[in-house]
Amino acid sequence: MSDGPGAGNLQRRLRKFGNPLVSRLWDLELSGFDRLPINGPAILCPNHISFLDSLLLMFAVPRNISFVGKAEYMDSWKTKFLFPAMGMIPIDRSGGSKSTAALDAAEEVLGRGELFGIFPEGTRSRSGELGKGRTGAARLAMKVGCPIYPVGIVGTDEIQPPDAKMPKLAKSASITIGRPVKPERYINRGAEHLAWRSMTDEVMFEIREMTGQTYTNRYHGETAESEPTRTARVGNVTDITDRVSDDSGASERPLVSV
Repeated sequence: MSDGPGAGNLQRRLRKFGNPLVSRLWDLELSGFDRLPINGPAILCPNHISFLDSLLLMFAVPRNISFVGKAEYMDSWKTKFLFPAMGMIPIDRSGGSKSTAALDAAEEVLGRGELFGIFPEGTRSRSGELGKGRTGAARLAMKVGCPIYPVGIVGTDEIQPPDAKMPKLAKSASITIGRPVKPERYINRGAEHLAWRSMTDEVMFEIREMTGQTYTNRYHGETAESEPTRTARVGNVTDITDRVSDDSGASERPLVSV
């Protein structure tokens, strides 16, 4: 079992025995998973359209992954023990200083060289639009020195819409791992909070490219107290082009500017 917060042996066993069942219940198309590192820390940032998003991603990745989840899950006897045992780190979604404990726990997970997942939108999208991303993942990536992998999820809202109690069977969905966004590209680029915002906006741009969602430059729910108020442009970015490389070689990718 893990010595600290996050996923441990229970998740490892569940992934081993549950994968065949998940494959029978739903038709999942997986792509880009070869981009994930075999070992070492990495942050996965998916869009969030269904309760099932973290569960299906957990079954899809090749090793344990810890996720943040809303602190309200700790108020119910049905989830307060199971979800943390499965790797959930509770977070107060009002943001700012109230989310510090969760980010400290996530830093510990990454310090052990494990995977950590966080929904940058903060909550599920009820409109289907991709909301503005919060900067917690970028802060962690820059502090720990690990990459962020944008994740595009499509179709899980058809399996279990936001207000549905139970998922529908025999439906299709896809999960795509995008190219890594590396923190070193944003170091020494001015004020720290603006570097967080720029890195986060690039992650959201990559998610939008994978999912085809309409991007809206506002947060789902209330604005966190620590978020910068300057507007970051994500859609139709043509200002700057940065040359990056991934496993398949060099390619052009637009940078998001603030």
